[in-house]
Amino acid sequence: MTYENIRLEHDGAVATLTIDRPKALNALNNKTLQEFEAAVKSLGADTRVLIVTGGGEKAFVAGADIAEMSSIAEHPEAQKFAELGHRAFALLESLAIPTIAAVNGFALGGGCELALACDFIYASEKAQLGLPEVGLGVIPGFGGTQRLTRIVGRARAKELIFTGGRIDAAKAKEIGLVLEVLPAAELLAHCRSVAAKMLKNSPLAISTAKRVIEQGADKDLGEANTLERQGFAELFGSEDQREGMKAFLEKRPAVFTGK
Repeated sequence: MTYENIRLEHDGAVATLTIDRPKALNALNNKTLQEFEAAVKSLGADTRVLIVTGGGEKAFVAGADIAEMSSIAEHPEAQKFAELGHRAFALLESLAIPTIAAVNGFALGGGCELALACDFIYASEKAQLGLPEVGLGVIPGFGGTQRLTRIVGRARAKELIFTGGRIDAAKAKEIGLVLEVLPAAELLAHCRSVAAKMLKNSPLAISTAKRVIEQGADKDLGEANTLERQGFAELFGSEDQREGMKAFLEKRPAVFTGK
C-alpha cells in the first residue's frame, strides 16, 4: 500500500513506522490516523518488533492537527474523530509484539498519546512531552487521560493535564514516563539494539508475557497471578518451549519459530 503521511519500513523482523508530515510537525489529521491504522493492520507474522517515530528533526508528533480540528463544529463529528484516534491507538496497544516509541522531538497532545500506547518510550535529549489540550478548551481525546494515569499515577497525570504544560525528557524519565534518554543521533540505534535483544527470545513467550501483564494490570493480585499461571502452563508443549529448553541443555543458541 502507498501512504502519503506515513512510512512503513521493514528491516528483517523489525518494522519502523514513521509519521512523516515534517512540515506540519507530524500532526495527526484524519488521513494520517487512517493510514496509521491501515499500516498497523498490515503487519504480518514476520514482524516481531515495531518501532514508532516521527519524520524530520523537530517532532515525534506535535499533536492532533489543530487546523483540521478547528473546523469541527458539532459533537457527532468530534466523537467520530476521537473514535478514530482511540481505535488506531487501541490497535497498536493490542499488538502481540513489543512496540517501542522513539520520541525524537515534540510529543504533545495526540503525539504523547501515541507514545503512551506503545509498550515503552525512549526519548532523545531534545524531546518534550505533554498534554496541552485544556489550553485549547478540550481534553485529551485519544486515551491520554487514562493511559497517562496508569503509568505515572493519578496526581501526576492531573498535574500534567490540568496545567497543560510540557516536560523535558529528563523529567519524563524521572516520573517513569520515559525509560531512557539518549542523544538524538543515538535514539533509533538504541531502539534497534533493544529490538535485537528481543529477537533472540521466544516470540510466543513474549506475546504471552505481554498479554498476561496487560490483562492483569487492572486486576487484584490473586486474579493476576492466576493469569500468569495459566500463561506459564500454556507455553509447555509449544515448539518454542521445547527448543528453548533443549538449546539451554545443549549449550547453544535457541532457534525460535513462534509456534
